Amino acid sequence: MSRVPALALAVVGTLALAACGSNRTPQAGYLPDYSRLAPLKTASGGQVLGWTDPRWPRGRYIEVYLAPSRFYPAPIPTTRIPQATLEHISHYYDQALRAELGKVMTLVERPGPNTLVVRPAITRVSADTQGLRFYEWLPITLVAAGVSSAAGIRDRDSQVASELVFESGTSGRVIAQAMLSGTGVPLENDRQVMSADNVKTVLDGWASDVRQTFVQQHR
Repeated sequence: MSRVPALALAVVGTLALAACGSNRTPQAGYLPDYSRLAPLKTASGGQVLGWTDPRWPRGRYIEVYLAPSRFYPAPIPTTRIPQATLEHISHYYDQALRAELGKVMTLVERPGPNTLVVRPAITRVSADTQGLRFYEWLPITLVAAGVSSAAGIRDRDSQVASELVFESGTSGRVIAQAMLSGTGVPLENDRQVMSADNVKTVLDGWASDVRQTFVQQHR
């Protein structure tokens, strides 16, 4: 086997494994019971992992207490994803959830009777190298694609994930939980700094889905 085909196979294996790994949303340990989760279709037509207690008291929750979103586990800022970006993402996520849930429930400052408690966590913020496009798997372009990735000039997906716990305001009993993940506006290369703008559309979509799912469950 010549050196170039051998290198090409090595690049294929490395990038294929990287692409597969980036498509998985790992469990962060924030939710109390992952065994309950099942694939669900969101109101917007997307897919999430979620669970709702069949004893959910329909019509009870007319208020919502939204706990400030937290990072879990605590992230380590980088030059590409600095602390300011992380803070802006968390702040925007809170704003989006408040804006959407405020359309159908009264926002309150502390839990109480008839209150739904929402505790969101941001479990991943990353900028991973995009997977190979079809033409890049051809032998002529494969090595060049691998070199581009190593040199840091390939586009990078901006990715974000969240886990949410929903509790009864009086008892604190967990009545629903969900795992969400999404890909935002890609970064052009390793030198571009990620900002909250890269994932705002994803966060807006999550907040809208949470609101629509609550409406469906509340009826």
